[in-house]
Amino acid sequence: MKRYVIERDIPGIGAMSLTELCGAARASNRALADLAPRIQWQHSYVANDKTYCIYLAESEEAILDHAEMSGIPASSITEVSQIIDPLTANH
Repeated sequence: MKRYVIERDIPGIGAMSLTELCGAARASNRALADLAPRIQWQHSYVANDKTYCIYLAESEEAILDHAEMSGIPASSITEVSQIIDPLTANH
């Protein structure tokens, strides 16, 4: 599986309540269950009018299938080529 960052343009999402975000997460989880094991959601960052979601998926097509099934748009999909963190400096 490859790691992807999915940018989603969702006007007003940063102001949504936890209850509203819970509904979006449920829609995502239903689609993920139907697409398993092709795709896994790791977590998302909510910022203003966007979310930045981290997924593991077999392909970009699996992410597009999830976006269609969940009703949550995928504005851009970027494959992650490397992960670095503070421990990278120790190599």
